[in-house]
Amino acid sequence: MIVGVLLAAGAGTRFGGDKLLAELAAGQSVAEAACASLRPAVDRLIAVVRPGATVLATRLAAAGAEVCVFSGAEAGMGASLAHGIALTPQAHGWLIALADMPLVASEDAMRVAAALGAGAAIAVPVALGRRGHPVGFARRFAGELMALSGDVGARAILARHPGDIVEIPVSDPRTWQDIDSGEDLEAARQQFKGR
Repeated sequence: MIVGVLLAAGAGTRFGGDKLLAELAAGQSVAEAACASLRPAVDRLIAVVRPGATVLATRLAAAGAEVCVFSGAEAGMGASLAHGIALTPQAHGWLIALADMPLVASEDAMRVAAALGAGAAIAVPVALGRRGHPVGFARRFAGELMALSGDVGARAILARHPGDIVEIPVSDPRTWQDIDSGEDLEAARQQFKGR
C-alpha cells in the first residue's frame, strides 16, 4: 500500500492569507488541485491540516482525502510530515506532496509511486537536473520520517541517503511551482488553463 501525505497545514504567511483556498480554476482551490493530482497515484491519501481550517478540511475530504487535523501544525512542516507518516506506519511507502504545488502532473506522481512499488528506497522526480515533488519513501524510512520536527521537511533524509535515491525523469520542472505570492497564483492559473 502506497500512502499519499498531502501537507496542507501551513498558515500561508508569505502569501498574506490562506493560499490553499485561493481559486485556481473553475471553483477549484490550490489545495484541491494538488489533492486531485496526487489521488490517482496512491492507495490512500492523508491530508494534514491545521486546527481551525474547517473549510479546507471539508473541501479536501470532498476531493478524496482522509483529513487529519494536526494540533502541532505550528511546529512546522517537518512535524506535520512526521504526524502524517505516524498515522499509517503499516504502509509500504509514502508519497509526500505539498498542497501549495497544484500543478504537479498525476502521471509524474504515478511514476514515483511505481518506482516505490518496484523496490526503490527513495524516488524523486527530476527535470533539467532539478529535483521536485512528490518524493517517495519506502517503509524502511518510517523511523526517520516520524522523527522529523520543525520546518525542515525530509531534505535531511535525502542528504543522509544519497545512494538510495532513484531519480525519475519527468519533462516539466514548472509543475513544481509553489504558490507564495499573488504573482505565483496568477502564473499557476495561466499554466493550469494551458493544460
